[in-house]
This record gives sequence, C-alpha cells and structure tokens, in this order.
Amino acid sequence: MEEYLKGKYDAQVELISSGGGVFEVRLDEKLIFSKKSLGRFPEHSEIDDLINNNIV
Repeated sequence: MEEYLKGKYDAQVELISSGGGVFEVRLDEKLIFSKKSLGRFPEHSEIDDLINNNIV
C-alpha cells in the first residue's frame, strides 16, 4: 500500500509500526480511515476513494 500510494499520488507516505492491529490512513493530519474504529481493513479502492474525496 505504501509504494502504491507514493507512486499514484506522488505523496510522502510513512509507515509507522504499531501494535494491536492498528491501521490508520491520514491525509494532511486528517484521519480518513481507521481499522480500529471500523473493525476492518479497507476494501478494494476504498483508500483511493477517501483520498480523492478529501482532496479539494
């Protein structure tokens, strides 16, 4: 996912190791996906959709 996002969006992507199965995606400090709060991993293209919906 990290390399994919870097290539598609020419973005600075940082993978931060964590415990407890936490998986979060932030865009400009804004949390746009949280596995912890939703209880699941993102579905196919969900991260793309969230990024595109939050870029104005």
